[in-house]
Amino acid sequence: MPSAKDPENKTPHLPEDYDNKISTVLPYYRSFHEETINLVASLPEKPKVWMDTGCGTGTFISKTIEHFPDTKFLMLDPSEGMLKQTREKLSSCTCDRVKILEASATQDFTQELSEKPDVITAIQCHHYLDMQNRKKAVEKCYELLKEGGFFITFENISPLTEEGISVGKRYWGDFQRVHGRTEDEIKIHLERFGTEYFPITVEQHLKLLRETGFRTVELFWYSYMQAGFYCIK
Repeated sequence: MPSAKDPENKTPHLPEDYDNKISTVLPYYRSFHEETINLVASLPEKPKVWMDTGCGTGTFISKTIEHFPDTKFLMLDPSEGMLKQTREKLSSCTCDRVKILEASATQDFTQELSEKPDVITAIQCHHYLDMQNRKKAVEKCYELLKEGGFFITFENISPLTEEGISVGKRYWGDFQRVHGRTEDEIKIHLERFGTEYFPITVEQHLKLLRETGFRTVELFWYSYMQAGFYCIK
């Protein structure tokens, strides 16, 4: 992704190295993708339209598309650099199955869609937002979804207590150390907690999602300082 100084996105990796770096930073990152695919595959009807906001370099949908041969995918990201990588990665897919939307953050999205998505995914993208813009982003996903549609999101989360935050950071730091990150890289990354990205607690997530209007809100995955939620409109 663009550098941390880029206003489009605060993730400190360039588009071309993002996929290589992310798995050394986030524990079980591949599971975010796998469990999302498994959840959607378990639904009684496969989605006709699936929107992935914060799509990054398109890696997630490049894995997903083979499991859902009749699904159309809409790709959204605030970074033009990421969308360029997405176009290249998905260039072999038929043009009517993948649509790259105009670059936009979720909360600022205004493009008209011809069909409401059955599924919207937002994986590791909204924790960069302050609470006001996070609320707007979730409301936008709710607005865009068709009735009965699924919103699935994975986010960095905050433990419930200051002591829990300290424990979580040490635990997370150890993961990064084992995966080859330097002490300086680990320190810089953990210092971004609450300053460059703004995780909220699981309880705050559940409250926000319910208040947005989703009729069903569930926590379905949790490890280290990341959690996955699904909601039904």
